[in-house]
Amino acid sequence: MSDVITTNQDTAPGAFDLSPRSLEQAMQLANILADSSIVPKDFIGKPGNVLVAIQWGMELGLKPMQAMQNIAVINGRPSLWGDALLALVLASPICEYVQEWEENGTAFIKVKRSGKPEDIQSFSDDDAKKAGLIGKQGPWAQYPQRMKKMRARAFALRDNFADVLKGIAVAEEVMDIEPVERDITPRATPAQIAHNAADSARPARTERHEEIVKKLEGIARNLGFEPFKEEWTKLSKEDRSAIGLRERDRIAAIAGAPTAQQQDDGAPQDDGAGQREPGADDE
Repeated sequence: MSDVITTNQDTAPGAFDLSPRSLEQAMQLANILADSSIVPKDFIGKPGNVLVAIQWGMELGLKPMQAMQNIAVINGRPSLWGDALLALVLASPICEYVQEWEENGTAFIKVKRSGKPEDIQSFSDDDAKKAGLIGKQGPWAQYPQRMKKMRARAFALRDNFADVLKGIAVAEEVMDIEPVERDITPRATPAQIAHNAADSARPARTERHEEIVKKLEGIARNLGFEPFKEEWTKLSKEDRSAIGLRERDRIAAIAGAPTAQQQDDGAPQDDGAGQREPGADDE
C-alpha cells in the first residue's frame, strides 16, 4: 500500500500574524522568543539563532513560529526537519503528487513535478550500510524504517524541488554527518618562517653564553657603545649566533647606541644564523 498525499494549503484570512516587517521588529521578536521557555532548546537564550531561523523561514515561506519548530541548528548549520520539507513541497503549486511506500525493507518515494517526468527514488538497507548508518546509535538503531524513509524523501524532494527548498539542509541527513575538526591555526608569515628557521639553526645557548652576556652588559653600562661593539666582534661566530641578534640589540641599546646602529630583525644581517654583528660598516 502506498500513502498518496495531494497538495493542500490552508488559509486563515485575518489571522493574527507575528511576521516582522523590518529588521528592528525581527530583532525584538527574536529577543522575546529567546526568553521563552517553550521554544526548542537550540533557541533558548540565543536571539541570534532565533533571528537566523526566522529569516530562513521567511525565505522558505514559513511563519516565525513554524520556522522555530521546524528549523533545527545541527552542527552549527540551520536544517529543516523532514516533515516540514514535505509540507513545503506539497504547498507548492508545481508539485502534483508525492507517494511514499516500503517494499522488503526498502523505502521508496515517487514524486511528480508539473511539466517534468515522474521520479522514483529509494533508500535500502544496503544504502544505509554503505553510509555506515546501520546500527548507528540513536534514531537509526531505534527507528531504521523511518530514517530510511526520510533519506529517500530528502533525495527525491531536493532533486526535484530545489527551487522550493532554496538549498536548505535536511536535518535527518545533517544529524548523520560527523563534525570535521579543522586546524585553524594562522599560517606563519614569511618573516616568521625565516625567523623560526634561523632559531632552529642557532647553536644552543649555554651557561657560558650567559656569562658572556653579563660581561657585555657591564661593558655597555660602564664604557658605552664602542667598547661593547669591539668586545662583540671579538666573539666567535658560534658565540654570536648562540647569543642572537635580539640580545645583541638589547645590550646595544643599554650602551646608548644611535638608532641607526640598532638593526631590525627584518634587516639583512648575519651573526652566524642569518644575522650580521655590528662592525666597521655599522659606523
